[in-house]
Amino acid sequence: MSLFSVTANQLNGRLPPDLGIRLSHLIQFFAARNQFTGPIPVSLSNASGLQELALSSNQFSGSIPTNLGKLGGLQFLNLENNLLGSGEAEDMDSLSSLTNCSLLNKLSISENRLTGALPNSIANLSTNLDMLYLGKNQMFGSIPSGVGNLFKLIILSLSFNSFTGMIPEGIGKLKQLQVLNLRENRFSGEIPAFIGNNTQLSYLLLAKNNLQGSIPSSLENCHRLQQLNLAYNHLHGYITKQVFSIATLQILNLRANSLFGSLPTEVGNLKSLGTLIISDNKLSGEIPRSVDNCLSLENLYIESNFFQGTFPPLSSLKGMLEMDISCNNFSGQIPEYLQKLRYLKYLNLSYNNFEGEVLQEGIFKIASAVSVIGNRELCGGSPALLLHTCPSQDSKEERRHFSPRAIIAIIVGSVLCLCFLFSLLYFYMRKSKKHSHSDPITDPLEEQLLNISYRDLCKGTDSFSSANLIGIGSYGHVYKTFLDCIGTIVAVKVLNLQHPGASKSFIAECRALRNVRHRNLLKALSVCSSIDSKGDDFKALVFEYMGNGNLDQWLHPDKHEQHQSKNLSLIQMLNIAVDVASALNYLHNSCKKPIVHCDLKPSNVLLDDNMIAHVGDFGLVRFLFEATNNCSQNHTNSSGIRDTIGYVAPKYGMGNKVSTSGDVYSYGIILLEMFTGKKPTDEMFHGSLNLHQFAKLALPERVVEIVNQSLLSIEVEGLGEKQTHTYPKSTLEMCLISTIKVGVACSMISMKDRMAIGDVLVEMKGIRDLYLGVGNIHDSNN
Repeated sequence: MSLFSVTANQLNGRLPPDLGIRLSHLIQFFAARNQFTGPIPVSLSNASGLQELALSSNQFSGSIPTNLGKLGGLQFLNLENNLLGSGEAEDMDSLSSLTNCSLLNKLSISENRLTGALPNSIANLSTNLDMLYLGKNQMFGSIPSGVGNLFKLIILSLSFNSFTGMIPEGIGKLKQLQVLNLRENRFSGEIPAFIGNNTQLSYLLLAKNNLQGSIPSSLENCHRLQQLNLAYNHLHGYITKQVFSIATLQILNLRANSLFGSLPTEVGNLKSLGTLIISDNKLSGEIPRSVDNCLSLENLYIESNFFQGTFPPLSSLKGMLEMDISCNNFSGQIPEYLQKLRYLKYLNLSYNNFEGEVLQEGIFKIASAVSVIGNRELCGGSPALLLHTCPSQDSKEERRHFSPRAIIAIIVGSVLCLCFLFSLLYFYMRKSKKHSHSDPITDPLEEQLLNISYRDLCKGTDSFSSANLIGIGSYGHVYKTFLDCIGTIVAVKVLNLQHPGASKSFIAECRALRNVRHRNLLKALSVCSSIDSKGDDFKALVFEYMGNGNLDQWLHPDKHEQHQSKNLSLIQMLNIAVDVASALNYLHNSCKKPIVHCDLKPSNVLLDDNMIAHVGDFGLVRFLFEATNNCSQNHTNSSGIRDTIGYVAPKYGMGNKVSTSGDVYSYGIILLEMFTGKKPTDEMFHGSLNLHQFAKLALPERVVEIVNQSLLSIEVEGLGEKQTHTYPKSTLEMCLISTIKVGVACSMISMKDRMAIGDVLVEMKGIRDLYLGVGNIHDSNN
């Protein structure tokens, strides 16, 4: 027997001491997530061909057998979440013994009771090692600088131990490192500048240590950083502006340090920022209005500082969930826009100098969700807030404030303003009649976007030359060009107005783009509605250029591209899945009127230079409460129907009206396509078998069989040569199974059986964090 797996059952008792003798031909042994007790059998070393051993999430105790080091072919060892450890030096001897496993690429012994200092021999572990988890043990002492020899490390987690000393210089040599988790130890000294050498970092978690000094400006080199957690240290100085140049940053936690100065206006550069925590510091000054540019911000914690002045209008942050600005020196009235934040569930304004009447709409209707204590000049509001009634003002008293001279001045000024407004109205009506031959666009974008003319576009694209053509859509052509007027490369979508429905598509897209702004939606730079050189109507949209094309090109490259290295890794796929879910969650739940995309498919998922996904092509969107036709009716008249078959929910074809569950269905099919590598129109699908059914039938035991084998090859290419028939199980397999489950749950035939997109987003973020080994996202906020 070469494979033995009893993962995720309710088995208990002890493993037979002669297990390795009885099953001497074992290659893979998986017994994770059971209730086994007792020691790990020493005889396992007798199975000399053992490559993968997963015993995690049980109650094994005693020492880790040192003779596991005899397994020269061992590639994957997962013993996390047990009761292993003797409290003696032999705990670390077992780690030293693994230096003989030259093919080892994933090692986790976290969440045990292992005690002792890390031996210098850690530098001699396999150079193929890409994941090393030692967190949640009782280890102490300094980290050997030789850790830098493990140059293929992607994840290094040493959190929840008692490590001391400075962060070793060897960590700066780990060029491929994506996750560095040193939370809750006793590291001291400054955050080293060489951290900037780890340019691939996505997660830098250093919270709850004894780090001192300032935040290093070299962090700006970590241009892929998503989470930066430096909370509960002894950092001082200003918040360096370079931190706010990291466009990918999603969580910034600087809680409980001694930082001073103001919050830089550059904070507005963080378009992807979802959580900002700078509470319990010594920051002062006013909150910059540029915070309103952080369109993804959901959690804002700035309490216990010395901020002052009026709190700025943050009306663009429609997705705000929690806000704590207590224990500062803010003054003036409570900003009115706060009662319009429909998703706000927690608001703490206490211990400031706010004055006037407390608002009564929105979150202010829920007294338990709002705190305003310690603001002596506030009054009114919900009776449950226990504030005194606001004094009434007699109308006569109000008139005493105005002298006769002031009243005359007001009247004269009002008359002059009315005359000026009537003049503007007359001029506007004359101008509208002059250009009455042009088709009006409902809610045009021109007033809020860059003004780019037909001449600019014609010049930039060399008269719309085929040499600049990068795509052909249902309603027009897309060109890549450099525009001098804005100094950047853009994508220009030129509508073919001869095509039926093109004008309606243009109007729909303009209207949608006018109402949406999100980091994972394709950003429009300009709209052009004009006359071309032949005197015909001309309509075009100008977008940010996406350097990595669209998802369909990555999943199914053309024949002439197949020789190129166009493979997505698992973490890239998970990131894309989270990005698309974030975009849909925003459209469905954070817009004033829920928006249904109606045309979600891989070719409409664009990837920028950092492989961040942006959902585009809003030509078929519907504002939910205004929709009268279903998505399938729109596709019936479109030449793009062949590209969309398989992604449109079946119920649309049965007369159902537009609903957000239609987008969820499309998302589920895309998710299954990404991970199986099969299009929903693949020739293997016929009769009752479709992509949804194909994936559902494989759950859970056969998921690995249907997953795209090239994806599995990427995950194990550290073995020296690619092997598609073996791969690490446990965490990898759990992530794959969970992802396929989400895809199946989203693509159910019945609308009521599909997941809500908000739940999808939470689930996909959890799967990604499980794979990266950083736990629940919310944990990193503490």
